[in-house]
Order: sequence, then structure tokens, then C-alpha cells
Amino acid sequence: MNGPLRNGPLRRTVAAVAMVLCAAALPAATSATAAPAPTPADARAQWIDRDTVIWKGAERTAAQLEFGTHGKRIRLTPGTLSPSERLAYPHLTGYPAFTVDPRDRGLARTALRDKLLATQRRADGQRAVTGVQIPGVLDDLYGARARHAALGPVFHHGRPTLSVWAPTARTVALELDGRTVPMRREDATGIWRVQGTRDWAGKPYRYLVTVWVPTVGKTVTNKVTDPYSTALTAGSARSLVTDLDDPELAPAGWSQLTKPAAVPLRRARIQELQIRDFSVEDRTSRHPGQYLALTDRRSDGMRHLASLARSGTSYVHLLPAFDFATTPERRADQERPGCDLASYAPDSDSQQDCVGKSAAHDAYNWGYDPLHYTVPEGAYASDPEGPARTVEFRRMVQGLNGAGLRTVMDVVYNHTAASGQDPHSVLDRIVPGYYQRLLDDGSVATSTCCSGTAPEHTMMGKLVVDSVVTWAKEYKVDGFRFDLMGHHPKANILAVRKALDALTPRKDGVDGKSIVLYGEGWDFGEAANDARFVQATQQNMAGTGIATFSDRARDAVRGGSPFDGDPGIQGFASGLYTDPNSSTGNGSRAEQRARLLHYQDLIKVGLTGNLADYTFTDTTGRRVKGSQLDYNGAPAGYAAAPGDALAYADAHDNETLYDALAYKLPQRTGAADRSRMQVLALATAALSQGPALSQAGSDLLRSKSLDRNSFDSGDWFNALHWNCADGNGFGRGLPPAADNKDKWPYAKPLLADPALRPGCAAISDTSAAYRDLLRIHATEPAFGLATAAAVQKALSFPLSGKAETPGVLTMRLGNLVVVLNATPHRQDQTVRDLAGERYALHPVQAHGADRTTATASYARPSGTFSVPARTVAVYRRG
Repeated sequence: MNGPLRNGPLRRTVAAVAMVLCAAALPAATSATAAPAPTPADARAQWIDRDTVIWKGAERTAAQLEFGTHGKRIRLTPGTLSPSERLAYPHLTGYPAFTVDPRDRGLARTALRDKLLATQRRADGQRAVTGVQIPGVLDDLYGARARHAALGPVFHHGRPTLSVWAPTARTVALELDGRTVPMRREDATGIWRVQGTRDWAGKPYRYLVTVWVPTVGKTVTNKVTDPYSTALTAGSARSLVTDLDDPELAPAGWSQLTKPAAVPLRRARIQELQIRDFSVEDRTSRHPGQYLALTDRRSDGMRHLASLARSGTSYVHLLPAFDFATTPERRADQERPGCDLASYAPDSDSQQDCVGKSAAHDAYNWGYDPLHYTVPEGAYASDPEGPARTVEFRRMVQGLNGAGLRTVMDVVYNHTAASGQDPHSVLDRIVPGYYQRLLDDGSVATSTCCSGTAPEHTMMGKLVVDSVVTWAKEYKVDGFRFDLMGHHPKANILAVRKALDALTPRKDGVDGKSIVLYGEGWDFGEAANDARFVQATQQNMAGTGIATFSDRARDAVRGGSPFDGDPGIQGFASGLYTDPNSSTGNGSRAEQRARLLHYQDLIKVGLTGNLADYTFTDTTGRRVKGSQLDYNGAPAGYAAAPGDALAYADAHDNETLYDALAYKLPQRTGAADRSRMQVLALATAALSQGPALSQAGSDLLRSKSLDRNSFDSGDWFNALHWNCADGNGFGRGLPPAADNKDKWPYAKPLLADPALRPGCAAISDTSAAYRDLLRIHATEPAFGLATAAAVQKALSFPLSGKAETPGVLTMRLGNLVVVLNATPHRQDQTVRDLAGERYALHPVQAHGADRTTATASYARPSGTFSVPARTVAVYRRG
């Protein structure tokens, strides 16, 4: 596996749910005389198009599809898959295929709206029975026409039309403000519609969908909100008939909003931010925990973001802000920890215990559990009832734009909060078995942690595109980060790109081509290795202009991996070999040296933008391409151009950078040196080619008290502290047991050590030094090279090879030289080819906040760059 699985939305009940799913996947019993009812997950037959059924476990003899209560039949004869079917369903090519009898093809639309089973009389006389998966045939029958239809509420001259795709439903009606209105089915598309009157605007509604539900074995009438909702009542109980173009929903100046200049993705410097974290403990904010906190221009948080923007940060990436399932939206329903958390010792387990008791009903969650994809989350609004969330989300975008920052949304289309008949299941209660990705036995895939969706299906793929376009047009969002993007088909993400590129300022009010896209390209689960389709994974997305997170340099900088049992395994920026800790996991001195040098090669590839074809001399003396360098069995370099890979040293997943270094640096390391190593680690991303991201607060030594998965850990462990007098979050108690208890023996002595709780000097020095790096990146064109050829020509590592200094990395980039000295000693780096050339420390650092870095020097006669310990120094020729 190339990178971490999503940790965020994994609730504490998922293990139990997974056990239930596994139990449900057991084979159904068979009988020679009767057809037993399949278990809820037993659907081993897949009707992939109107002509073909594939049945795992069947014999290659005649079979049939039985539907309805009177045993109507569609005859099946043994057949083979066509080349196009094999291409569309590569994971099914080894299973028996059956051809629908031409005389029965006309029964398909009727059969799909009723109870449906596949049956076969086997050679031993037994009758085999299984349920039938139907997404493929639904796409074949309805997808081509339905994919172009407008769904949800659409207004024309003030009159709304409501449309929902429900091809398997027997009836669909509209429950509008307490009364029932019939809807009409369009047979060609499977869409149900009703046109309303002007007075429908603002009224609550749900769909009443009468449909056969295989998982419960009966026909039910589900009362369901609109998956294309544009607004919701509090608690997401009802959709609202809302026109997002209504002038009443536009804050002052919305139509004339002036955005900061667009920044190409390859030059983007991104702050990743959770809305509640940002302000909930900011005493200077007038709207703590809300969208509007990002309009409080005089708050400490907004002042800090504005200072980052002036230094070169271009985007704020917001963790999920769509409607999600796990947080009560009304403040009166939100529980608070019932303890004096500040009274406990810094290494106590009492804080996490108290926070955990209210976690299921408190105001906090990262939000990776989607309920409605295209409505702002109500918990961040001043009032979750009605349209306030729409207006305030727009005001938030205005506030960020006004601070010089463009806005990225974290979107999570790869799974839903629930499936089946769960109250938090929306899509699956409208078209059961379609929107979720099903495994070969009919159970819902849960490799993403939750009920996986199937963007490879036409209408789920359409929902992804339509939702993103709505956020771009109606909320003027400037970019999208796709959670677990590798679970999407590459074609789906490219369709998003194409749809955005079609948006123009004149026609749509936004320039879609300036909108940036990036995501997690991890390769795992049931879709791994392109098993079902060509995935949107790291290597597959190369050359598309859509970036993927690169874990290569991240692991090299921090050391080890996010899954190490021993969190003390060191890396380049945490003292491996040059400042060893006591962890036996680091190996012998020789092993440490070899691993450190390999890490330095990984970081070099990262600094190029993770280019596959970039050629350099590695630390063994070989001339290699980035793709030939090993990263846990995968190519280190995979990008085709700068902008394909996104660099980062920390993000919301796993420990913050400060916490990782707390585990890894020797405990004796002082606050000033921890600050310097933090800056050096951040520099590996900030000074790379291509986009780079840092977690909000990392420049302030942000800690979550060693919590590796704080998705549900509440404000106590997550809140940002903009005022250094409030500390950095370290020492708020042992992190929650659910995801951290195995690390408590390592954490307890660290949290108890007051020397690891930095003061204002270390915090402010780190932030100032980081902003200097941003200024250098923003003002030096060489950090924004557009092509792999340009990088190959301009960027080199002149001291790379067998004689390279462990813990020191020297990069030449155009008229710049960058030296990263991760060792605890001053280091001289002599580049003989530069002897006689005029170099000096970059003016930003020479006159910057860090006076230690200002002592870096250059000896012109020998071409020697002298860099203080634990320092990144940038020199400029002139």
C-alpha cells in the first residue's frame, strides 16, 4: 500500500458493523425442493446489461431470473462476455456468463421494479438461488438519457420542478409541507417529476419512494430527503425547495466578488483547515466555531491567515463543510464534556475519558460521513434551520477571498454515512443496491471505512460531477480535494475536470479553468490495482493536471510510516543517524546511515515535484530516474509534470508534525531546536516544485497531544491556539484510547515533560521562519517550473553520490542554492563548480526573523556554503 488509509471518519462502531457484514456474506443454504430466501448480502448474480447476467458460483447450464410474486421468468442460456463487457467488468471475467433469451428482453424494465432472484437447477438436482445485482442493467437501460437530466429542484420563471431518479420504484410521491403530491414517471429515463407553483419556494419536502428492498426482503415506502437537495431543515430532516439563484440568498457584493489572482496548481501553497478548529477557542472571534468566524477580519485567526496570504499562501483547504451525519446541528442538542479538563495532569487519561463520553453527541467531527453532498453543514451556521447556512457559507468564501486566499473544499464522494435502510442512508433508500459499490456476494464494500459508493455507475458518477459544479458555480469555490480519490474511476475525475473547464465568467460567473483539483490517490481495497476500472491513483493521474498527495517525501522527512508500532522510528528531519534516540526500531548505526541516505534520495525526488523521469545521481552513485528509486516496492517518482504530486509533511490524518517530532527527536531536544526541525521539515514541501500543503497551525508548532486520529476527539484535542500564551495543545492529556492506547507507554513520559510544551518564543520563531520560506517561494520564479524538461535543466543535486553528507541535502535551482542541514552541527557544503561565483544568503533570510539562519555564509573562492545546525538556508547568485 502506497499511503495511509482514511482514518478520519472511522467511528468506534465500525468494527462491529464490519463483523455483521462479514456474517451476512456467508453462503445461503440450498434445497432440492424449495428455493430458500437469500440472506441480505447474498446477490452473487450480476445483471450487467440487458443481454447479459454473470453469476459467481453457477454451473454453465440454463438458468433464469424470477421476478414478482407469481414467478415470472426471464430465461438465461450459457454465454460469453463480449470484448466491451470484459473491459467494463474485468473483475467478473472468470465467472459464468449467461445470455438473456431475446424473447424475454422486453421484461427487463418490469422485472427491475419487483423482487428479483436468479435460480438454477443444478446437475445434482439441487436448486440454487441468489439475489441479483442490478446497477449495470440500470445503466444500460436508463443511464444514457438520465445522465443529461437536471435533478433536484430546478426553477424556471419562479416555478420549481422537482426531479428524482428512481427507476426501480413502483411509485414516487412528493411529501410537501405535510401534504402528498403525486409524481409522474418518465419511462425512458426512470426519473420521476412534478412541477410546482411559486408558493412552493422555501417549503420542506421529502420523497415517498415505494420500492422493493432486497436487504429486508419486502416492498417498503421510504420517506427520503432529496440527494440533490440545495437546502435543508435543521438536522437534515427535510429538504427545502430552494433556488440558489434567489437574490435573498446572496450576501452583499456576492455578484461582484473579486477574488485573489488565480494561482496555478503547480505554485499553490495550501493551508488545510477545519472550520470549528479555527475559531472555537479564539477569544477574539465573534463567531466561534462558525462559518462567519472566517469573516472576522480582526480576530487572531484571521490576522494569522492574512499574514500567511501576504507571505505566499494561496489557498485555504477546508475539511468537509457539506452536510454530514455525525454532529447535532442545533446547539441545544450538542453535549459538552462534563469535567474540568484543565484540572487534570498533562499525562492523565482522564481528559480523553471525559471527552469520549460526550463524543457521539458533541459539536465536533471532521465530517467525513456525508449525508447530503451539496448543502453546507448546518452545525457551522448561526442557525441550521433554513437558508442561513447557504448565505453564511458564501460570506465565508468572501471573507477568505478578502484576506487574499482562495477556497478549496474537501469532498467525500467515495462513501456515504450509511447504506440500506439506515435513517442516514439517502441514496440507497431511493434506488436500493445501485449507488453503493457491492462486492461479488452482494455486500456493500467498506474498505473506505464506511459504505462505499460506486462512481463507476452512471448516475453516481453524474452526482459527483453535478455536485462539484454546483459548489463551483453557486458558492464560488476555487478548488476541490477528493477524499480517497483512488476509489473513483480516473474517467469520473476527468469528467469533473471537463465540466469545470466549461464554466466561464460570462456564462456562469466563474472561471472553471482556474479551479484546482487534487486528491488522495491511494491504491487499496476492492478497487485496487485497477481491478474494476482504471482508478484515479497516483501513477494513473500523472499528466492530467490533477494532483495526488505524495507520501514518499513525507515518510522520509518524518521517518518510518504512520502505522509503525514504535512511533520513535526516525527520519531526515527527526534525527535519524545524526541525532539518534533510544528506539531500537531504528536499527544499527550502519542501517540508520543507509536508510537516511535513501530518505535523502526520496526527498530529492520530492523536491523535483516527484517526477518519474527526472534523472540524477543517487547516494549509491548510480544514475537513476525518479521512477527507478524504490518506495516500499513502488516507484518513488510517478509524476509527469510539476503539479501532478502534492507535497506535504503533515495533514489532519496521523500525528501533527510537532507530535511526530515529539515522538522521534531525542527527548532532551530543546524547544529552540524543535522549532528549527519543524521549519526544516516544512521546508521540504514549501520549497518543492509543484503544490504543497501544510496543516493549519503547523507553523505554530500545533499539537493534538499526540492524537493520531482526532476526527472525533472534540475541541479539547483539536482546537487551534492562535495566541501563543495558550500554548500549542501539547500536554492536554493522553490521546483518546480508541486509536492511541497502544502508544500510551511512549506518550506518557513525553506529555509529562514540561520542556516539550513550547513557549511563545519557539512558537513565534517557527511561524516567522516559515513565512520567510513562503516569501522566498512566492518571489522566486524558479520554484514554479512548468515542465519536467524545465526542472531537469534547472534543478540539480550537485553533491549527491557516495560522498553525500548524511543529514544534509544541497539543491541547485537556477540562480539559487538551497541547503537543508538536518544535523545538530554546522555543516560546510562545497560545490566546486560554483567556485568564484557570487552567492549570498537570500535577502529574505538575511534580513528575516531567524538570526541563526542569518549567520549562514558563503566562501566564494571555494564555492563553500556554511549552514548552521538544523537550518534550511537559501542562497541567491547576484
